[in-house]
Amino acid sequence: MRSNFRSIEPVAYMRCLRPCGREDRLCTGEGVSEILQGATTQKVSVPVSMQKNKAQKSLSCQEILSMKPGHGFAAECAGLTTVEAAPVLACMVTAIVPCRNEKDSIESCVRSILGQERPDGECELIVVDGLSDDGTALILARLAEEYRSLKVLRNEKRTMPSGVNLAIRAARGRFIAVMGAHNRYAADYLRQSVQVLEETKADNVGGSMVCEGDSYIQQAIALAHHSGFSVGGARWHDPQYEGPADTVFGGVYRREVFERIGLFDEELVRNQDDEFNLRLVQAGGSIWHSPRIRSWYKPRRSLKALLQQYIQYGYWRVRVVQKRKAAASIRQYVPGTFVFALISLPLAALLWSPLWWLWLVALTAYGLCTMGISLAVAARQGWRYFPILPPVFACYHLGYGVGFLHGVVDFVLLRRRATGFYSTLTRSSASTKSSHPS
Repeated sequence: MRSNFRSIEPVAYMRCLRPCGREDRLCTGEGVSEILQGATTQKVSVPVSMQKNKAQKSLSCQEILSMKPGHGFAAECAGLTTVEAAPVLACMVTAIVPCRNEKDSIESCVRSILGQERPDGECELIVVDGLSDDGTALILARLAEEYRSLKVLRNEKRTMPSGVNLAIRAARGRFIAVMGAHNRYAADYLRQSVQVLEETKADNVGGSMVCEGDSYIQQAIALAHHSGFSVGGARWHDPQYEGPADTVFGGVYRREVFERIGLFDEELVRNQDDEFNLRLVQAGGSIWHSPRIRSWYKPRRSLKALLQQYIQYGYWRVRVVQKRKAAASIRQYVPGTFVFALISLPLAALLWSPLWWLWLVALTAYGLCTMGISLAVAARQGWRYFPILPPVFACYHLGYGVGFLHGVVDFVLLRRRATGFYSTLTRSSASTKSSHPS
């Protein structure tokens, strides 16, 4: 089956560490292919030397390249110069999709990505399966036979960051696109991403993740998602925003970013993309949001699922702050502070009764703001959404705040690792057909 992604044949590259530091292509002759096993997927140190007149001499890149293929590179070289097998940059973009138990969506996802308008240069798709037990692996095996440009890897650790890291190590693209198994992408998503990267010189770009719902509650959650009130004005929630951002959905990265600051943090069940982008900004990198980069996403299908999602987001935010010694924005502290006030003020009022009034003022102010924003959204999008919007906004704010406080208790006060509810994602293919990969 033909796709817009052409298959990439492995090519061996070597980097001479001492003389000139250049990267050059090697003829893959007998001996060379033996000594370079695995060199196209990750950096591999290969000790090499030459025994000639029992004198040792360092080999330059030119001398290595002058050796005749088929003469046995390993035989002619036996102990002098250390060279390094560098990852092959044989294509323009590597698209990465981590997944687990996604039998309902993975085939359409793969076909849509392979049908993307190709940027200048070749592309490849790597799907990392986290030991699916619902038939996803069989679907991927069939698709891999159909599309030569599709590579399927097994993720023994099953978590998203470990899967993405596994794919990054195997990637051969100049740009790395982290994509979701549940998302729908514009046909020019990758092409526009590469163009924006080149135009802005940013390290990471992303764009408009437009929420769309099938049910009444999903549609209401989607409306709240694009309201600045739900997430404190996070720029990447605004489909029309263009400019610098502290994080973006998914992300298309320059390959050298991972060489410069490392890979995704595999401890984080959620917020691993936020932590990585904060690390990138702290290292002097830049992130750009563009409405030209378009994708669509279906939110949670119930208020309970939304609440659980944002409890986890708040919980893991604490660990990100703890690791990076900062938050990307002050807004990330607001829900936790608000929930702490709602809990602590009544307790403190037992000792000093006027605090009851402060608690009542805070609760009333929040209620009025929520009702006002709900009225404004319903006036634009339809009055039938007004009854459900206040509890939707409450799930965003109170869920995040409760999770944040629990994270403070676990990570800061008790210094213990996440367990139980917080150690696994709240969303599975059995419960919904869409996921936010953060």
